[in-house]
Amino acid sequence: MIKKIIIALWLAIPALSLAAGDHVKLDSVDIDLSDKASLQRGARTFINYCLSCHSAGYMRYNRMGRDLGISDELVGSNLLFATDKVGDLMKTVMPKEVALKAFGTVPPDLTLVTRSRGPEWFYTYMRSFYRDESTESGWNNTLFPSVAMPHVLYSWQGEQRAIFKEHDGIQVFDRFEVGSAGSMSEKDFNGTMRDLTNFMVYLGEPAKLVRYRIGVYVIIFLLIFLFITYLLKKEFWKDIH
Repeated sequence: MIKKIIIALWLAIPALSLAAGDHVKLDSVDIDLSDKASLQRGARTFINYCLSCHSAGYMRYNRMGRDLGISDELVGSNLLFATDKVGDLMKTVMPKEVALKAFGTVPPDLTLVTRSRGPEWFYTYMRSFYRDESTESGWNNTLFPSVAMPHVLYSWQGEQRAIFKEHDGIQVFDRFEVGSAGSMSEKDFNGTMRDLTNFMVYLGEPAKLVRYRIGVYVIIFLLIFLFITYLLKKEFWKDIH
């Protein structure tokens, strides 16, 4: 009997996963950790617009700079807050008490957000804010309803309003309508969010860059070794033929 229950629960896992993601459409995003220019632009956006509330407490400024080809001098002069040092962890300057008072909750650390939710989720989330006067912040998000975070990049994207339609008695998101334009075109804003997502993927697992570099040398070694092995094989077998 217990075995049958375990099997039934195991078979039900895919169905539960689909139910949890019902009515959610994630947009695809091009992730390329070899694109250092994209990673650098994403780092600049994260530090200037995200780090004031959110931490990336598992990453140090100098490690990030070393991986992305940014010298300690440039990191220190362009990417640090006044009291930070280049060897410090990337932690927010906002005290928890202030965050609780402003948002009702402490903004989470974002180091592993793309590993836990996926790059597509983060990319879609950052582009899914809309005006909602019923919320305390005046903003809402179709992917994360009633989120406490306001749309900090609205001056770039502009304001959009979400249109919902009824489906089986439930209000389901249909589309966005543009309210007022931002300083960026839709294409440029999507590109900026792609760069930010690219950086967040790096942030979640910086060792990937090291593996990619080592992988190139490993492949070159294997190709050379294959050639040498082929020559040895011909040498050993020439007398047999």
